[in-house]
Amino acid sequence: MTVKTMQTADVKELLEKVAGFDKDGGNERMKKIVHRVMHDVFQIVEDFDVTPEEFWSAVYYVGELGANGEAALLAPGLGMDRYLDIRQDAEDEQAGLTGGTPRTIEGPLYVAGAPISEGFARMDDGSDKDAEVILIKGQITDENGEPLANAIVDIWHADSKGAYSYFDQSQSEYNLRRRIKTDSEGRYAAQSIMPSGYGCPPEGSAQQLLNQLGRHGQRPAHIHYFVSKPGYKHLTTQVNIAGDEYTYDDFAFATREELVMEAKRVEQSETAAKHGVTGPITEVEFNVTLVATDKPELQTRHARRRALETDAA
Repeated sequence: MTVKTMQTADVKELLEKVAGFDKDGGNERMKKIVHRVMHDVFQIVEDFDVTPEEFWSAVYYVGELGANGEAALLAPGLGMDRYLDIRQDAEDEQAGLTGGTPRTIEGPLYVAGAPISEGFARMDDGSDKDAEVILIKGQITDENGEPLANAIVDIWHADSKGAYSYFDQSQSEYNLRRRIKTDSEGRYAAQSIMPSGYGCPPEGSAQQLLNQLGRHGQRPAHIHYFVSKPGYKHLTTQVNIAGDEYTYDDFAFATREELVMEAKRVEQSETAAKHGVTGPITEVEFNVTLVATDKPELQTRHARRRALETDAA
């Protein structure tokens, strides 16, 4: 039978000392959070009768997770990114800022400072001769359907093997990463290649835990977006390509029905032809609606560690 100690004076005193409640100085919010976290950890040990062997195994796992650089990969896999989105959606509803294109998770693979183009960009470097050529296109509008000129559409996605430039050193700089400024009609377009989904490293720390949960670590083919314009709420989102095996079984819980897009094969794209791209091509159309706000803090992406963020223009 599990020993019950959580209500003892010794444990209560220990938790207060761990959180620094008996000391002056420090950060009061941090103290309260650490007290709550450690209380819940202690409670888990008691409720599940966690053994010392199990406890130290978990400690070493956390160390390995950090050493492998997979903490930001596991976080969405445990639903944390999706939960934060759910909270932000609820905050928007409470503040009367609902509507517009839905948000979804950013993921850990953004790189700041991608080249910026007017209206159209070539995203791939042309090195993957066997990849399916695609045209990503769309229009950015406000909630009344009015086009938003000079909005910045920041797009990034994986290559045909599921790898991202910068993190995959074999790819050229900023391959499959571009920022596009919308034209007078709020339109943007980009020539690129069809991305592949990817999975957690099979021998990595994240997949090790997912195996214990009986879960896979696969993501469907998808395309990431930041969309921004002064006076409008910054949008972090992504589209999942319809028909992928994992479109509705994304280990990162990023799929939203409104963000599943068809990749349509056309013999001749009118939009592509305007930019000198002729012949058969696969189109992925994603139109975005931004919500107006006068709050500066909502007009930019939230702060977090991102590759080259401090060096970005």
